[in-house]
Amino acid sequence: MKTTLLHSWHETAGARFAPFAGFDMPIQYKTGAVEEHRLCRRSAGLFDIDHMGQFLAAGPGAGSALSALVSGAILDMENGEARYSLLLNEAGGVIDDLFIYRLGKSEDPDGPWFVVVNAGNRETDYAWFTGKLPPGTLTDISEDTYMIAVQGPRAVELLDYLAAQKPADVPALPAASDPAICSSYNLAVPKAASVSAIKRAHIAELSLAGIPVLAGRTGYTGEDGAELYCKTKAALPLWEALLSGAAAANIEAGPVGLAARDSLRFEAGMPLHGHEISPTITPLEALLSWACDFTKDFTGKEALLAQKAAGLKRKLVTVTVSGGVPREGYRVLNSAGLEIGTAAAGLFCPTTGTYSANAFVPPEYAAVGTKLAVEIRGSAKEAEVIKRPLYVPVYRR
Repeated sequence: MKTTLLHSWHETAGARFAPFAGFDMPIQYKTGAVEEHRLCRRSAGLFDIDHMGQFLAAGPGAGSALSALVSGAILDMENGEARYSLLLNEAGGVIDDLFIYRLGKSEDPDGPWFVVVNAGNRETDYAWFTGKLPPGTLTDISEDTYMIAVQGPRAVELLDYLAAQKPADVPALPAASDPAICSSYNLAVPKAASVSAIKRAHIAELSLAGIPVLAGRTGYTGEDGAELYCKTKAALPLWEALLSGAAAANIEAGPVGLAARDSLRFEAGMPLHGHEISPTITPLEALLSWACDFTKDFTGKEALLAQKAAGLKRKLVTVTVSGGVPREGYRVLNSAGLEIGTAAAGLFCPTTGTYSANAFVPPEYAAVGTKLAVEIRGSAKEAEVIKRPLYVPVYRR
């Protein structure tokens, strides 16, 4: 079982741990997952997400080959732009969902391209990419890179406060001695003086409390904020700088574990691999066709076109449930009591105060307002299909 470099800090903070994607990860802290969820919604939450993987694709033919593998358009991206995309198999199933950043000049298709992948799929993704990209063009930099997310209504304010600090202002938190990511890998990335100066879905290099980072204006909570990438030796100084900076700026902030991260992403309608997406679930079924650019070729495109022509047999819906907590794998029933699908994920949603589930059902049961039921411990509990997402991300309002 792997651990992140902040594992000892989490232990001292009273975190409860559980295995996730091969890592012993903090699930929640003393205040509990619901309060951590609400903290992120009202102010700022800090997430240790170093279990995620990072690849660099660069060299002759790297960009065109990468474009042919992922569902979204990437060759039209500008320097520093980020784009959500899907890695599909030939049958159109989702191997992984990922973010791709262009860290090279806009006119140079050879990169570098920065690819952020899910923890549990890192080895699978690496094997898939290396088998199809030009030899020698892919590098796994996960072990050398640390990832921390800062999310919430006051997250950017906190990050801007730290961006204005110099190392001398935080003598107890010296910058890491190893070089920044950009200088280590010769990345051509825009520089910014603050996170607020970075456009949504873009990345830039800046200094936070004297620590060099790449800050991507992205996230997995439905809130504004950034996902930060630094060298591994800078992880603890950066984490402590975020907490001490929040205290100095009078910004409520604290650590958030994986349980609240799950409820946050669920409310915002974001998929989790192995639940709403998987190698046996297609983007069309998962309501992710917007992440597929059918004007270009990509692996799995023909299978998706064939599925679309034949008509979907199932699609993702969100339901609210009365009388119990729906869980993954619970049976979904129609009004006649017949099983029509199963829950892909289910939990209590702190923002809406509802017990809700995501499920795959035949399209005729997918309309908002459709009355269904979820079987919980042998008893059919009333459920209703609702409009997705439960919580509209702040940057889409």
